[in-house]
Amino acid sequence: MVTVYYLLIIVGVFLLMEAITWCTHRWVMHGFLWYLHKDHHQVEPGFFEKNDAFFVIFAIPSMLCIMYGSDPGMWWLQAIGFGIMAYGVAYFFVHDVIIHQRFKWFSRTNNSYVRAIRWAHKMHHKHLSKYEGESFGMLYVHKKYWDKVRRDKQLMKGKKVEYAPEA
Repeated sequence: MVTVYYLLIIVGVFLLMEAITWCTHRWVMHGFLWYLHKDHHQVEPGFFEKNDAFFVIFAIPSMLCIMYGSDPGMWWLQAIGFGIMAYGVAYFFVHDVIIHQRFKWFSRTNNSYVRAIRWAHKMHHKHLSKYEGESFGMLYVHKKYWDKVRRDKQLMKGKKVEYAPEA
């Protein structure tokens, strides 16, 4: 039975991390830690960004939870750590690989979900200052971006074009 609870905690924390990420992105990264996040919106030369420091910032609680959760009486803490870690892995693949294509692994997908998250993120990045913005999450895509992708697919039905112009 503990295994079921362990897995439920991992999944629950993974889902909760989307809300935590949204809030952190909105009020911390676009707030008092903008100096670390700014180069992600205003691209500078080089592969690494100051923004990559957030990987470490988010990894620390995960590692601490896994480490302290290794005590048999604290198994639930370890599950929390693995939930945070699982979200971090998903974030890497969705944000760095699929959206920003820092690694060219899935560059030619026509998947509706991938196109919707790419469009939502593009709309987030059109704002170059910390004061304006939209679409601060990563995995959840607002209905308006889904609608845009569906509209584009309908417009381009039977045509060989990767992305349709905005209506």
